[in-house]
Amino acid sequence: MKTEPPDNGEGLEASAPRKKGKPFGWSTFVIAVLVVVSGALVWRRDGIDGVWAILFHDVSLFGEIMPRVLAGCLLGGLIAAVLPHDKVSKSLGPESGLKGLLIGTAFGAILPGGPFTAYPVASALLAVGADFGATIAMVVSWTLIGYGRAVAWEMPIMGADFTLWRIVISLPMPILAGALGRFVYVRVRHRIKL
Repeated sequence: MKTEPPDNGEGLEASAPRKKGKPFGWSTFVIAVLVVVSGALVWRRDGIDGVWAILFHDVSLFGEIMPRVLAGCLLGGLIAAVLPHDKVSKSLGPESGLKGLLIGTAFGAILPGGPFTAYPVASALLAVGADFGATIAMVVSWTLIGYGRAVAWEMPIMGADFTLWRIVISLPMPILAGALGRFVYVRVRHRIKL
């Protein structure tokens, strides 16, 4: 006769049903209203042929973008699965201080790729223990400093002097944005919990 080990409550978390998010929130409603209004305006201006032409163009654009979005989401999921939570939390978490903001800024500056890479990576960092401040510093640094765009586009068109000065002037911005984001997030979260 087999005896079951005593249940100490650990199995309850695994078997508890997950809370499902709303499939139709306020943002979906706003976008749906904008689509309907825009479609009506195009139909009034160009007729049904204009509506179909725009719809076919949008569907083909969606088909081009979707593989990039999926690749970015897979990259974000891989990063979330591979990175050690304790080390990320220590280096980029709420207690990381200025060091976390500097690491986030440096990581954002060297992060290659476009928004389909940067935002899934930022989401993955949040999931594994990075705080809002370090993640904001990373995204702002990627936006302002990003070496990929600077080397590929800015330096050949604007010249090395302009690019270097723009980067030097932009360097404090991600750190300031991250510090402000960390401060505001802690204050807002504290007020909501009260």
